[in-house]
Amino acid sequence: MKSFNTKIIAISNQKGGVGKTTSAVNIASFLAITETPVLLVDMDPQSNASTGLNVDIHKNDRSIYDVIINNKNIKNCITKTDIDYLDLLPSNPKLAGAEIELVSMFTRESILKDALANINGKYKYIIIDCPPSLGLLTINVLTASDSIIIPIQCEYYALDGLSQLLNTIRLIQKNLNKSLIIEGILITMYDSRLNLSKQVVSEVQEYFGPKVYNTFINRNVKLGEAPSHGKPIVLYDPTSTGSNNYMNLVSEILHQHE
Repeated sequence: MKSFNTKIIAISNQKGGVGKTTSAVNIASFLAITETPVLLVDMDPQSNASTGLNVDIHKNDRSIYDVIINNKNIKNCITKTDIDYLDLLPSNPKLAGAEIELVSMFTRESILKDALANINGKYKYIIIDCPPSLGLLTINVLTASDSIIIPIQCEYYALDGLSQLLNTIRLIQKNLNKSLIIEGILITMYDSRLNLSKQVVSEVQEYFGPKVYNTFINRNVKLGEAPSHGKPIVLYDPTSTGSNNYMNLVSEILHQHE
């Protein structure tokens, strides 16, 4: 079996509603369609990445919660999805209480990192959907990751709270994961007809420069509908604008890694 130099990418923004989970699911799906082995890890207690890939979290008795809290073997908790080359380590609503349970644990910041070490080389990419907060779950993700993609939506106050995330990243780099880098900044919910969208893009590009992806994710009804059908956009409506956006984004990500 081929062994890969595994790249672990976190998708994180502590603000909810920025397209974080949508991006995690669809980036992972399009990477898998290139016949690249991918694992999507759902670290969000809301479990939307899991349900968005047609996994019933209430019937599923093996999840990331069991890995980080109950010390279960990660290999036994990974499940297949409807897309070849894409596996999922699902979430569970019990994860909401994991922040408190982690507090008393030894090396609590690196539990996920240690668990992922057991499958190092099996996947080319591990994509992790972070919770919309900066607690111990997100710290675990950033400690385990090589890089982070930050989605920013084209709305008022889009950059609010971002300094808090960037400060957390700096603290992680200083104390827990010196090699963590910002992979890229992803503009989401873009509408070229609105001046607001253009203003947000201008502000973000001014602040982050070349870290901002050339591909923007447009506002798209189909992207919003797909999760309720338990499908990534490439299976729900492969010809939609949203599908084209994520396909182009993944091409950009792959080009960066060549």
